[in-house]
Amino acid sequence: MTRLVVGPFNRVEGDLEVALDVADGRVRSAEVSSSLYRGFEAMLVGKEPLDALVIVPRICGICSVAQSAAAALALADAAGLETPRNGRLAKNLIQACENVADHLTHFYCFFMPDFAREAYAGQPWHAATAKRFQAVSGTALADFLPARNGFLRVMGYLAGKWPHTLALQPGGTTRAITPTEKVRLASVLREFRAFLEQTVFADTLENFSALGSPAALQVWAQQRDADLPRFVNTALALGLDRTGRATDRFLSFGAYAGDTAPFFASGLWAGATQALDAGRIVEDVSHAWLAGDAPLPPLDGETRPLADGKDGAYTWCKAPRYAGEVVETGALARQVLSSHALALAQVVEHGGSVLARVTARMLEVARLLPQMENWLREIEMGESFCAQWTTPQQGTGIGLVEAARGSLGHWLRIERGRIASYQIIAPTTWNFSPRDAAGQPGALEQALVGLPVADDEKNPVLVQHVVRSFDPCMVCTVH
Repeated sequence: MTRLVVGPFNRVEGDLEVALDVADGRVRSAEVSSSLYRGFEAMLVGKEPLDALVIVPRICGICSVAQSAAAALALADAAGLETPRNGRLAKNLIQACENVADHLTHFYCFFMPDFAREAYAGQPWHAATAKRFQAVSGTALADFLPARNGFLRVMGYLAGKWPHTLALQPGGTTRAITPTEKVRLASVLREFRAFLEQTVFADTLENFSALGSPAALQVWAQQRDADLPRFVNTALALGLDRTGRATDRFLSFGAYAGDTAPFFASGLWAGATQALDAGRIVEDVSHAWLAGDAPLPPLDGETRPLADGKDGAYTWCKAPRYAGEVVETGALARQVLSSHALALAQVVEHGGSVLARVTARMLEVARLLPQMENWLREIEMGESFCAQWTTPQQGTGIGLVEAARGSLGHWLRIERGRIASYQIIAPTTWNFSPRDAAGQPGALEQALVGLPVADDEKNPVLVQHVVRSFDPCMVCTVH
């Protein structure tokens, strides 16, 4: 058996290394290491509760709004504060804007450039793919980046700026839009829909959302010339619909609050759907460079780094577990728990895979933009967007949201009007977790097992595809 260390990965926020034990040309086991400690949880202790809204968005410049939303929800929960309907609709629009932009940024800037690698030079599709998706020089960026910039005007109208907005507050949002701005926002969404339907899908968003099986997806892709169909055809040719299976246990906190239920449902899926119970979440630090013994629920959690290391540890990432089990989170989890026929069929047929994860992200793009149009129409001019916050002297709060990469949770405790404890579990903390005390590998560590590795491969391309299908963000992981 030989050990191959892949990394540090490029096109990833933060430091990521993957150590692979390879025997007989296959990965036998993997250890995923996040090697940069940051310490945001410790920074927050002793601060005024509202300071969290300034500090936690700085965890990440890509999912900044998701961090703000989780903090605002935790603070609202601690104070027993309800958000007005306009504020909820505006929050949904702001979070959806960031998540849609993140999905497409992942596709164009992080994921697709790997298919332009020289390792694929003999493939019949390589030349056209390299011309379109080569990092920096590919023609796709000239189409995508201006469209993304135009779409992010949603943030300007509703959140003032992106990233690191302060518009999201415990009581709602601070920016009440005018009737003229509402019309302009509708124009922004209409322009972005045109880009998606012409360049990304070569079809209407509604038609793509209606696909109900892997066979229907394959036929759909074969009939179109656009960026997503190109990926689907390439992925099927490479067998990526059968590559990268992890736990097939999917977790979602639910996304985009509604009058009675979230737009994307919450829960755990393991062959059947179970209701979410946040009390079953614990964090294990047995293989992290952190002090601690037994797994702790986040409200009782602690983050104490061990500068001199510890036996058996190989990462700064904790190991979150739900009811003692490893779970996967992300767009695929959300679509499975929302009972989307295509996502469910892909998981039932071949489990979570590279193709299933990327398809689910694009399903969310196709499903969210029409819903953003609906949320915008529902905003009532002249109605309140925000309720007044009063700092509680004591209390606990939980903020559970869905970032583009998956389930994000903030847990805080307030004592004497100050933050006494603050714990965060980010999506990549779930997916890139190390082993726990029972020896269970994390989701990515499981997904890498069995991948072929040639004797001369130092940076196996299939490993790259599987890692990037989870869209890692290591600065969020260790926050």
